Amino acid sequence: MVTFLPSRPGRLADVPSFARAIGGAESNVACALAAAGHRVRWVGRVGRDGFGHHLVETIGAYGVDVTAVGRDPHRPTGVYFRTADDRATEAHEVVYYRAGSAASAMSPATVPYGSVADGRVLHLTGITAALSADCLALVRELTAPRPGRPLVSFDVNHRPALWRDGTAPDVLLELARRADLVFVGADEAQTLWGLMDPSAIRAALPEPGVLVVKLGGEGAVAFERCAASSPTPDTVTTVPAPRVDVLAPVGAGDAFAAGFLSATLRGLGMTARLRHGHLMAAAALTVPGDVAVPPRRAHADRLAALDAHAWGTLHLGPGWTGRDQEGPDRTGDDQEVRTP
Repeated sequence: MVTFLPSRPGRLADVPSFARAIGGAESNVACALAAAGHRVRWVGRVGRDGFGHHLVETIGAYGVDVTAVGRDPHRPTGVYFRTADDRATEAHEVVYYRAGSAASAMSPATVPYGSVADGRVLHLTGITAALSADCLALVRELTAPRPGRPLVSFDVNHRPALWRDGTAPDVLLELARRADLVFVGADEAQTLWGLMDPSAIRAALPEPGVLVVKLGGEGAVAFERCAASSPTPDTVTTVPAPRVDVLAPVGAGDAFAAGFLSATLRGLGMTARLRHGHLMAAAALTVPGDVAVPPRRAHADRLAALDAHAWGTLHLGPGWTGRDQEGPDRTGDDQEVRTP
């Protein structure tokens, strides 16, 4: 979707103007991964209209392959407006205009499996499944067991406003259990399934090889299935989040997934995967839009390799990545990385 960002804090009724940007969980992840140096394809559908052209051109400018994006001549590109407040607060407002949009009409017929089959990882979210019955059928098709499928990554991404029929708990649990790698917030699990403790969430989702439970500002815990010969079913890794001076609290979840997936694709260990997730989330939290250019790989690797004490004292603020939104390096790339 095209996202309209408010020019100042306050109610939507009081905001006088908005800046155009791009939004959408899967495209956010795609852009962040491409900016981090990976080969990425975004598959979806947009309207054959100005907003659709803007989305495809902007996402493509990040280095994402957009050749598999369909253009619907009969349905518009979705848009949404949001306030500047944290999504977790009552003050946050978001208004979607995507009923009948090109994306909501995606289906197994319009998004063939062949367009995603050759990737190492296929990343999906629960948002797409909520858009329509056809979209749910598509996500079910893409998560179906089959020989040689990519590693299926699924971010639960529960958006209550999209689930008016009360089916979210069952459907999102079903889809998560079909994935190889799952991201879920403890707050989401509490809302959906009445589960807050990470171990209880893992008990409800035993199938994925890796389950990442996000704990907000406290950090994240990952459950990784051990070999069959191991005396314990999982290796459990917990990594606290660094302290972040938040500029805009939107897009962090998608950025975390991108950082974790980037480290996974590079074959890094679990602690490094979680730390790279936190670092990518910090990049998103310290810019105004949904997508942030990540730190240079060497910079992120150096921070991810800090000892436990140094990581625990890490403090990140706007400008910490040393790169602006267009990607060039800044001088003094550590100016906003502070450790006592």
